[in-house]
Amino acid sequence: MDVSFKALSPSIEPLPIALSAGLLSLPPGLPKRERTRAQLVDSAIKVFSVRGVAAGTIQEIADVAGMTTGTVYNHFKTKEEVLSDVALRLATTLCTRITESQQGVKEGAERMAIGGRRYAWLAEVAPQWALLMLDVAAAAPELLVHIREYVLADLRLGVKQKAFRIASEEAAMDLINGTGTHAMRTIALGLAPPTHGADVAACVLRGLGVPHEKAEEIARRPLPDFPAPGVAAAAASRKTAPRRAPSA
Repeated sequence: MDVSFKALSPSIEPLPIALSAGLLSLPPGLPKRERTRAQLVDSAIKVFSVRGVAAGTIQEIADVAGMTTGTVYNHFKTKEEVLSDVALRLATTLCTRITESQQGVKEGAERMAIGGRRYAWLAEVAPQWALLMLDVAAAAPELLVHIREYVLADLRLGVKQKAFRIASEEAAMDLINGTGTHAMRTIALGLAPPTHGADVAACVLRGLGVPHEKAEEIARRPLPDFPAPGVAAAAASRKTAPRRAPSA
């Protein structure tokens, strides 16, 4: 996989606490190989946070993990593969945190707006991390597969509630993903106004069939807070499987 990270600066801003707490916590009971790989990803996140993506090395990742470079190469052939796993961890953690913040939100349209605005929020508060995730997704589209189930669940809920009127699920998913990823890049590069996240969320809702005034109102509701990491962890421990998109 050939991934260019030229958009990234020599240093990366710290991730917001709402994400970093979940990003660096490993689920219990992982098999040894998976646990080692996850620990290496944790170490890579720490190295890239301090040294930047361009300057961070495999040797530094191994040193932070307390392992040898040989162990790193047993799991990752190149630094680009490490970056892919870092981006995947970031994307899945953000999806999990968004879902945790949506507890009690019953409208599919509002859930869709929250998800889109939170990705825009990431691009605003941690633009270099957002660009990393976008660049990996462009080179390795399988990253989007891990996000798809979260988005699809909210899309199907909105259709079931008759809030969305769509030609097909795939067309709707292309609208959501294409608009969202482009908006993230615009925000991360500093080319968007402060209201861009809500503006784009309103446009997406309108594209899904929500009337103009209703879409504007939903897209500009206050974002629900992320629950405290301890509360989120307790809630996660009561779940036996991740949320899946229901059948159409």
